[in-house]
Amino acid sequence: MLTETAQTTDRIDHLPTELDSAQSKLVYLTLEATGGATVTDLSDGLNMRKLSILSVLSSLSSAGLIERTGSAYAPAN
Repeated sequence: MLTETAQTTDRIDHLPTELDSAQSKLVYLTLEATGGATVTDLSDGLNMRKLSILSVLSSLSSAGLIERTGSAYAPAN
């Protein structure tokens, strides 16, 4: 259990500094954990409105942190 907590903490410490809101951090971490997701997947999984998800995705994309691949979004390489 301690190892899992340490890994989670390390991952959070390495969040991009451009992530300034709780929603952007949540969406970004979800995309990292899943390897990518559609707007519907994110909306359903995070219990957020699609309009909010789209706004966050736009910001993350503008910052170069995520990429759109077809109908899904994934962390930028």
